[in-house]
Amino acid sequence: MPVYTVHAPVANGADLSATDKFVFVRDGFHFWAAVASVIWLLWHRLWLVLIGWIVLMIAIQFGMSALGASRNTMVAVDVLIAILMGLEAASLRRWTLSRGKWRQLDIVVADDEEAAEHRFFERWAGGHRGLVNDQWSVDRGAPPPTRNIPGQPFSKPPPLPQGGIIGLFPEPGGPR
Repeated sequence: MPVYTVHAPVANGADLSATDKFVFVRDGFHFWAAVASVIWLLWHRLWLVLIGWIVLMIAIQFGMSALGASRNTMVAVDVLIAILMGLEAASLRRWTLSRGKWRQLDIVVADDEEAAEHRFFERWAGGHRGLVNDQWSVDRGAPPPTRNIPGQPFSKPPPLPQGGIIGLFPEPGGPR
């Protein structure tokens, strides 16, 4: 099953109430990124990646022609770069989102993007309490709190041993 990462914009103090702006990025091989890289990069507005891809392709073509590589070798290298582009397209998209002050909210496993949206929003809506603007939408767990919170037994520190001191010296201020 495909794995999707969920991203939300958080620039300029934007809150997470605009759920229509959430982006689901499917991990895995992207066929159209491999076949039509320039169009795919333009469609997803990956401008820096597009510039880098164009510079890389021009440099590789000039370098291979300067080395006297055959036409078959150039085609083979182009196919390998296209396969690499298809494999890394999702990572490049996530990188662009992270540069644009987007935050990854969750990871969802689902058959398609619609099922991923349903699964994410069911879990996300269950995690919100009331109308509080919770910027950390999915609780992934945190270190235990440092104070005693009623109803949470894990927040109490473990009891001290019988003598009250942990270490090499059995009593405070004793001989060393």
